[in-house]
Amino acid sequence: MSAERSSFKALSVAMAKGFWRDKSSVFFAVIFPLMFLVLFGAIFDVDERSPAEVIQVGAVPLIDDLPKEARKDFDAAFDVTKTENREAALEKVRKGDADAVIEMDGNTLIAHYTVTDQAAAAMTAGTLGAFVDGANVAASGSPPKFTFQAEAVEDDSLEVIDLMTPGLLGWAVAMSAAFGAAATLQGWRQSKLLRRLQLAPVRPRTIVGARIFVTVMIAFVQTAIFLGLGTLGFGLNLTGSWWMAVPLVVAGTLCFMALGLLAGALAKTTEGAVNLANLFVLPMAFLSGSFFPLDDAPKWLQIVSQAMPLRHLNDGMLDVMVRGEGPSAALLPIGILLAFAAVVCLVAAKLFRWESV
Repeated sequence: MSAERSSFKALSVAMAKGFWRDKSSVFFAVIFPLMFLVLFGAIFDVDERSPAEVIQVGAVPLIDDLPKEARKDFDAAFDVTKTENREAALEKVRKGDADAVIEMDGNTLIAHYTVTDQAAAAMTAGTLGAFVDGANVAASGSPPKFTFQAEAVEDDSLEVIDLMTPGLLGWAVAMSAAFGAAATLQGWRQSKLLRRLQLAPVRPRTIVGARIFVTVMIAFVQTAIFLGLGTLGFGLNLTGSWWMAVPLVVAGTLCFMALGLLAGALAKTTEGAVNLANLFVLPMAFLSGSFFPLDDAPKWLQIVSQAMPLRHLNDGMLDVMVRGEGPSAALLPIGILLAFAAVVCLVAAKLFRWESV
């Protein structure tokens, strides 16, 4: 038993040193995913939407005569610049230098916008329409019988970075585990190290255990860096049973290690194994909500994504880290990931070969 422990320790240390000395492995496992976290965190690190830039042509009594409170709300929603040059104002909108031009034609408020940014145009038109409705109510003297108030079910402190971090972390863990397993298996096969290990006085379970141990430790380092940077750099809020992300990361690592082993078993070269692992993981990242939510995706695409293990890893971490769910919310995703790992490992074992053909 002591000899097996010594072999396990020696193999684990050698594998860990090999990982950290391989600059490309460190880059794609840690630095590359962090670049996405920093990029998205910087893009969405805002407290509120910036006011729309609106150019007012001539007198617009509907806006100029707004009550004090309504005017305060209007100024918060729009950054208004006044001009008498209508053509120059319209040209600014065409070029994207302003969101809209507003003017009055009798009792009609006209807003000119560009179709090149339909999202901003729709938001601007909707907000202006609300002020017009409010002005009509004020003019009639009759307040509306019904009112509307929209409230999010999530906590007010929830930020975009909270929603993005679990998906990006899941993708980072998946990519590192799959690439590492694929490259290691094929690399050992090509260098004949796999055959030498077979003849060495070391049990296969010791080699496999050391590989799993090192990959899980790398995943823990990724998790710590992601959560630390997200919390300190971008105000990430961890809620609910966020610590259940640890067993989720372990299950996800085992699952994607299995996919990497399958890629290594199928490919004939190290480059082919890495490319095949990339073919498994990258499309899955886009179809599993790692980069953007799937709430507005077609129904068929959402159904397809349920067959992908990364979707369950992402959803499980989102539940326990962001949605405030309890530990039980992670149990089903963990079970699915482990079951997927077992099935893929069996397939990889059937295709396994000691030497390149």
